[in-house]
Amino acid sequence: MIEPRPNPSFRELLNSGRFIYGAELVTTRGIPEPDQRPKLVELGEGLAADSRISWVSITDNPGGNPMIPADWIANLLKPRGKELVIHLTCKDLNRNGLESAAWRYAAEGFHNILALTGDYPTAGFHGPAQPVFDLDSVSLVSMLRAMNEGLETTKPSGKVERLPKTNFFIGCAVSPFKRQERELLPQYFKLARKIQCGAQWVIPQLGYDMRKFHEIKLFLDWSGLSAPVIGNVYVLNKGVARMFNQNKIPGCVVSDALYAQVERYAAGPDKGKAFFTELAAKQLAVFKGLGFAAGYLGGIHKAEAFAQIIDLAESYGPNDWKEFVKEIQYPKENEFYLFERDPATGLGNRDLLNADYLRSLDEPAKAREVTLSYRFTRLMHSLAFTPGKRLFPAIQKTYARLEAGKHTTTLKAMHAVEHASKTVMFGCKDCGDCSLPDAGYFCPRASCSKTQRNGPCGGSFDGRCELDDKDCIWARAYDRLKYYGESRDMIKGPAVFANASLSGTSGWANNFLGRDHHQVPQPVAQTPSAKAQTPNG
Repeated sequence: MIEPRPNPSFRELLNSGRFIYGAELVTTRGIPEPDQRPKLVELGEGLAADSRISWVSITDNPGGNPMIPADWIANLLKPRGKELVIHLTCKDLNRNGLESAAWRYAAEGFHNILALTGDYPTAGFHGPAQPVFDLDSVSLVSMLRAMNEGLETTKPSGKVERLPKTNFFIGCAVSPFKRQERELLPQYFKLARKIQCGAQWVIPQLGYDMRKFHEIKLFLDWSGLSAPVIGNVYVLNKGVARMFNQNKIPGCVVSDALYAQVERYAAGPDKGKAFFTELAAKQLAVFKGLGFAAGYLGGIHKAEAFAQIIDLAESYGPNDWKEFVKEIQYPKENEFYLFERDPATGLGNRDLLNADYLRSLDEPAKAREVTLSYRFTRLMHSLAFTPGKRLFPAIQKTYARLEAGKHTTTLKAMHAVEHASKTVMFGCKDCGDCSLPDAGYFCPRASCSKTQRNGPCGGSFDGRCELDDKDCIWARAYDRLKYYGESRDMIKGPAVFANASLSGTSGWANNFLGRDHHQVPQPVAQTPSAKAQTPNG
């Protein structure tokens, strides 16, 4: 007797070469009345019943709001046999909570994880919740990969134990809809870091510029990286478009040009429904034409509406997408692109990087962030804090001798001087595991709302923090590092994990004596040089 072949996994579907469709399911706050069937469950079951929808993706407290956990609805839908993707974010759980959640998902049979930093919490009982951000998307990806390889733990006895391997298919996000070079390129560099740390598939944030979507694939090819990319489609209405346009949903972008069209169509008899439906279907057609692995639909509350958009997308001719791609380009004013525009296609030219960008690498402008204090800090780091060079060996021996001799008073005095000087210059929080060299000598704990040590989150807007209370430190770091020809390598290497056990201790001592994250031997490929990847370079 021939055993029936099991349904293909999400991993197999994304790598099949066949364009597939996915749907987003947003969980809710509160539980349904006992005598009512939750609309969320009805929608999920409707999506699971549609054979053209290959997977259902379930959100994790989107917008920073407290909602029913994703695996609650996932367990209800599991008997339907549909592939399920669970979002896992860092805003509400520390690293132990995230690992615990991952073990639970693995035990429940949920292997497809979209690893996200998450939105800054905006709501909560008696006021907004205090965010966690113990890990970020990069370090979460790295942890999930370690679990796939068999996580090593140390028992109280000191014995090292290797835990059973998980089988997570790890996804990550990228936010390409950034207007400024200083904001966009760190997003791309962080995407490379996520893939190098273990991410296996990519989904962009929301925007309505097909040239920017396509540029993600160009960047991956340019970087020598390979991962299936999913096209993200959110079906607009006037209210949502207004929020995107006003930057009220971090990372989701509707330009002024698109919003003007939204207002015009929304004033019609159908309130713009036909325009919004057609826009979504055309986006799906473009993604298919561009060779994306899949299209992902969100912003819909009825299963039949998903079907209607997919039907329309499938009704287009095989080359119609080439016209749609020119039509669906709604950039913000003075939008930066890494690749030059190809006039024939309206997309980026895979063989030509932005000429102005290349010229700026040869003659970088001195940004306002390149202050005297920063230049002094760079000098001191090269003299004293670079392993094996200049003063480093002598200072290393001094710290080792003082600790070996238990010269506590001297060490405390040195720590006091360190903390005072770093507080004045950087707003030091005395974490003991310093990331100043990782972020252009800006302190992530003092100057980043999400304390991001592995690159920028996706929520910034025109160089401003998601909370709009400060400039993004990673955009500022880019300005500094570009002036010194170091911007292309600003986000590289293994994921940074801040060691909480070092809090309140000397960051200098920990660095010189090899106790902080800078000493972790874990080589990872670097982002390639721009000039090496361009014609005539």
